[in-house]
Parts: sequence; structure tokens; C-alpha cells
Amino acid sequence: MSLGGLSPAQPATPEIQAIADQVKYQLEAKLNQAFNLFKAIEFRTQVVAGTNYFIKVQYAEDKYAHLRVFQGLSNDNLTLQGYQLNHTRTDPITYF
Repeated sequence: MSLGGLSPAQPATPEIQAIADQVKYQLEAKLNQAFNLFKAIEFRTQVVAGTNYFIKVQYAEDKYAHLRVFQGLSNDNLTLQGYQLNHTRTDPITYF
């Protein structure tokens, strides 16, 4: 991985699920919609002045979202920086 580039996709870990869970309410607030299902499937990371997490999350039977979550160097605050809805399970996670 080059500096600032995205890591290879990896299966989601419990840590990544915890990150997704922490920003779930931010997505729900933006969309004015609640999600019963919110399961992290895979992720990629990008090291910047902190870390960008690109996480594929299943939110309905055949629907997946890609989330971009930022965590700064000096704190544990997680911010939902962007999202894309209506992906499939096989859609690759790319930078957005």
C-alpha cells in the first residue's frame, strides 16, 4: 500500500463492527431512517492525518452501504464523512 492509498479489502472484525455501530446513528439521522440490520462485512483503511475506514455494511436483505468513517490522531471521535447506498455484496469498496 502506498502512503495515502487504500489497504486491500479485508473481512470485518469485531473492532470494525464496533466502529460501524458507533456511526450508525449518524447515518440514521442523515437519512431519517432506522436500520434493524447493520452488519459490517468488509473494510479498507487509508492512513491520512488519522485513519479513514471504508466499511461495507449490510443494511437490508440484499442491500449494502459503503461508509467512510474518519478517526483523527488525537481523539477517539468517529465521524461519518460519507456514504453510498444500494450497493451489492460483490461491489468493491473504492475511494469516495
